[in-house]
Amino acid sequence: MQRSESDPLCVKVKRCVVIIPSYNSGAKLIETVVRACDQWASVWVVLDGSTDGSESFLADLHMERRGLRIIVRPCNGGKGAAVLDALRLAELEGYEYGLVLDADGQHPVDKIPEFFHLALQRTHSLILGVPIFGPEAPLLRIYGRLFGNTFAEIETLGGGIRDSLFGFRVYPVHLSLRIMEAITSGRGFDFDTVLAVRLLWAGAHPVNVPVPVVYFPKDRGGVSHFRYMKDNWLLIRRHLALLAEMIPRFPRLLLWRFGVMRGHDCP
Repeated sequence: MQRSESDPLCVKVKRCVVIIPSYNSGAKLIETVVRACDQWASVWVVLDGSTDGSESFLADLHMERRGLRIIVRPCNGGKGAAVLDALRLAELEGYEYGLVLDADGQHPVDKIPEFFHLALQRTHSLILGVPIFGPEAPLLRIYGRLFGNTFAEIETLGGGIRDSLFGFRVYPVHLSLRIMEAITSGRGFDFDTVLAVRLLWAGAHPVNVPVPVVYFPKDRGGVSHFRYMKDNWLLIRRHLALLAEMIPRFPRLLLWRFGVMRGHDCP
């Protein structure tokens, strides 16, 4: 059925876009994109220097789905760099919110409409997925993220980021761009941590939503580019930098936490 321009659903779709960054995501990419397109009309896939033939795999699907867009980056720049390219384009085209999800099928795409609805009902909000882990989840990944979550709480004085790493989130496009383009960090695996903390510093209100997450083994198409030593060291360095930046902001953060200030424009 053709919808009119004044239809509430059409209005919501025009304000919100799904962003899927991908780097050699394997067989799960097509499945993830198809499922995302079934949930939302505007879905953008950012191929971040992929060399696994992803572009040709998506070509036929792109012809079938009018709202699907493929953005190709010639070189791999990291998750943050890929998402930023999509956010810049989203702002130019008038989108207000971008939901970012992983290309490997771990995230619950059926939650996309719910997450966008929450964002549209709450101005200046950051909608954060909080993972519910299944028995297949690597214990090292589960316990390792407790470190980052603890530091994110310290950096925001208990601002409410229940999971600093989970990548299933709705970001406000304009504010996220303004924050990220003022800094040079957060272009890789540290993107979600850096942006979430700085969005709270800028007055965004976190809304945490528990959702299931699935870790697929390799024989079921599971692909992970997480490098335990290198990426964990990156996160440690990033948290140390955020702690250092927090010190001069402490008085204003304190006022914000006690409700004296609604927000403080300090990306």
